[in-house]
Amino acid sequence: EGQILIALPPDSPNAAFANQLQAWARLCPGRVFLAAQWRFGGDDHRRLVRLADLAQQAGTPLVATNDVHYHAPGRRPLQDVLTCIRAGCTLAEAGWRLAVHAERHLKPAEEMARLFSRHPQAVTRSLEIVERCRFSLDDLRYQYPVEDLGDGLTPQQRLEQLTWAGAAGRYPAGIPAKVEAALRNELELIGRLDYPAYFLTVHDIVRFAESRGILFQGRGSAANSAVCFCLGITNVDPARFELLFARFISEARDEPPDIDVDFEHERREEVIQHIYQHYGRDRAGLVAMVIHYRARSAIRDVGKVLGLSDDIVGALARTTWGWSSQPIPPQHVRELGLDPDDPTLALALRLAGELTRFPRHLSQHVGGFVIARGRLDELVPIANAAMDDRTVIEWDKDDIDELGLMKVDVLALGMLTCIRRAFDLLRRHAGVDIGLAGVPVEDPAVYDMLCRADTVGVFQVESRAQMTMLPRLKPREFYDLVIEVAIVRPGPIQGDMVHPYLRRREGKEKPDYPSPELEDVLRRTLGVPLFQEQVMQIAIVAAGFTPAEADDLRRSMASFRRNGRVAEFHHKLVSGMTARGYALDFAERVFKQIEGFAEYGFPESHAASFAHLVYVSAWLKCHHPAVFACALLNSQPMGFYAPAQIVRDAQTHGVTTRPVDVNASDWDCTLEPTATGALALRLGLRQARGLAEAAARRLVERREDGYVSPQALWRRAGLDVKALEALARADAFGSMGLARRDALWAVKALTAPPPPLFAGLDAADAPAHLPQASPGEEVVQDYLSLKLSLKAHPLALLRPQLTAMRIVAAERLGQLSGRVAVAGLVLIRQRPGTASGVLFLTLEDETGTINIVVWAQVFERFRQIVLTASCLRVEGRVQREGPVIHVIADKLTDLTPALSSLAAEEGVEPLRLSSRDFH
Repeated sequence: EGQILIALPPDSPNAAFANQLQAWARLCPGRVFLAAQWRFGGDDHRRLVRLADLAQQAGTPLVATNDVHYHAPGRRPLQDVLTCIRAGCTLAEAGWRLAVHAERHLKPAEEMARLFSRHPQAVTRSLEIVERCRFSLDDLRYQYPVEDLGDGLTPQQRLEQLTWAGAAGRYPAGIPAKVEAALRNELELIGRLDYPAYFLTVHDIVRFAESRGILFQGRGSAANSAVCFCLGITNVDPARFELLFARFISEARDEPPDIDVDFEHERREEVIQHIYQHYGRDRAGLVAMVIHYRARSAIRDVGKVLGLSDDIVGALARTTWGWSSQPIPPQHVRELGLDPDDPTLALALRLAGELTRFPRHLSQHVGGFVIARGRLDELVPIANAAMDDRTVIEWDKDDIDELGLMKVDVLALGMLTCIRRAFDLLRRHAGVDIGLAGVPVEDPAVYDMLCRADTVGVFQVESRAQMTMLPRLKPREFYDLVIEVAIVRPGPIQGDMVHPYLRRREGKEKPDYPSPELEDVLRRTLGVPLFQEQVMQIAIVAAGFTPAEADDLRRSMASFRRNGRVAEFHHKLVSGMTARGYALDFAERVFKQIEGFAEYGFPESHAASFAHLVYVSAWLKCHHPAVFACALLNSQPMGFYAPAQIVRDAQTHGVTTRPVDVNASDWDCTLEPTATGALALRLGLRQARGLAEAAARRLVERREDGYVSPQALWRRAGLDVKALEALARADAFGSMGLARRDALWAVKALTAPPPPLFAGLDAADAPAHLPQASPGEEVVQDYLSLKLSLKAHPLALLRPQLTAMRIVAAERLGQLSGRVAVAGLVLIRQRPGTASGVLFLTLEDETGTINIVVWAQVFERFRQIVLTASCLRVEGRVQREGPVIHVIADKLTDLTPALSSLAAEEGVEPLRLSSRDFH
């Protein structure tokens, strides 16, 4: 009702179109118009006359339109490129898909009047239509669903009933007075703002997950809520932390609450489908996100359209870092041996620069659900997602927030999958039945391990920066982990909060508390504000802000420089503090710290939620290293480290690791008892490159007492030759006494599935005797097929050459100073946006890992090598800070060709290893 329709005529309107137009006019009287465009085709006058006649006959007035595709004629080349991207063709193949001129741009009213001078009413009608379009997004009336369970309770009454019951369960010895007061205040505000149904929805979702044995944990600002804790949504105990509910819900802030809940990343789909089934697809939908072009995706798409080769496009893409939106400069093109002045290449670079930051496609949000009381498509447009059994709202998540539509974030977290798998393994192999709440607390051995930065695979503290901080912070209790999670963030770093905190923690500086009120706020962080809640509390107790004003300050931190409100908050905070007796320089310093937070400051409650998972994962690694490594491998992809580093770390902790084998491995990695009673890690078939999960599971199901030969496996499991070759390359026939080459030889002889008559027969196989592969060839093939090797580390085989080049091993760095040369596989590249262009590398040799710092000027000098090499030689000076050692690089050399030289065999694929890059 009320919609205005403008019919777009075909190139040659016929009788069928005329009949359809008349039918529309009868259906929607007075609301259908016929579009007219000036096409600059030489017959525009004649065509407009015909359209005017058709409009009069059908009763659909003519209206002037312009078919606008870009705002100015200069954008026409980019529009042609976008057309080709959409059509999946090159510019040379585009043909009539492209417009023949650059007139599809916005034109001023005078020009439109000139073009339609014989049909002036067609132009004025556009203004009439504008006047009739009075719809505003404010007219949308969103209502959150309220369920009637037949118990006669209102949503508020039901929420209160569940909350107090949950509180009694959380505090069996009695609800602390502080928590009881918080619950009463929160419940009163939730009722006043009419949000109880929202909390009940989230409670229903987590109870469903609990009933299915799916691990979950609420986080973010919702962890500031005592109600969320008592409902079992979050695990941050309000009795132990100073929670600030205004960080979560504020009466003055006219926006709905936003609860984030993490679920196991492999089982989150069960939760998503529960929401769809419970509320119906007509009432629930996932939020969308607009994905924009970055430099890398822009040059890839434009390069293909202009016909550049895949090699050139790939090389250009690799010159950009991560999510960069900066155009590729000419000097980086020259470093590739290409000419940036070549006409085609120059055009590609220019158009890619224009395309950067353009919307590319509409994607799904990571898990935000909007649920409505009535039909969702009466509020927003919805569509089927690319994934089966999902529907999405066709609006960006930020638009949803602006409209005040309540969103439930059903998020995925790999570490929860890992922890749940570890608990299952403990139950199966050690008879230990434990859950998130049952892990022994404050274990000294766990903190000893954390102080050593022995944290490969441990949630949140496995990054280079966290490993550097741990030996300095020396965590000895849970709250230290809360600080550890929050302090290695751009906000505290930019606000100059890290070093003062560490000096005070080490006893080199005394905490400074300008007033008793601020001491109450800052005592637990030694006088340094590290959390968003503390910033808000400072504004309240020291500058006279109301809780709502303090939350406005917190929300504005992220956009100080964009929205121009910095002067407003600066004056209010500084004048408020000086009026209450604080020194001007202290007030200015506080404001400077607040500015530094930007959007990077952590809420304390969020840090506490994550710290809980830090401790649980560290406890598993400390006391059950085989279980933890197995669970990590079975939860990939996740975390900072690839399977090779997870396996190596497990071996360092005394875990025996056994290879992939068709007679011993399942799809997942498994644990096997050893003669000493310990658990050995058996690598799973999932590690074999090119082997489908369905084929692997069929192999396991039909294994019975084992396979005696590749032919037996072929016949009984019905695997195709491709799957058998993947197993042979993975060296998975060891239990048959077959080396990799022998197994491949035997598999190559199998060219077709066995006839049904012989499908159940087993026969021993005797492959021809083949030359033995060299250790280097074996290791290269292991990395190509498994991404790791249990036989040797590649650099162990290269060590004689490296020693001749005066390259020292990682284990010797602790004994050296001054200039050194080191080498290793590139595991991780990190270039945080707040690090002033500094790149951090993690290299690995056969003796350990090496931390490399590449300053911005060095990075630019060796950009191609740094971004593309799989193996690097680094020359520089040793820098030591306590137990943490870095090499400050000043020269880098690509040693990737040396890796390939390990395999002398003809036709062996070059060994290029993928790093994990973070921004």
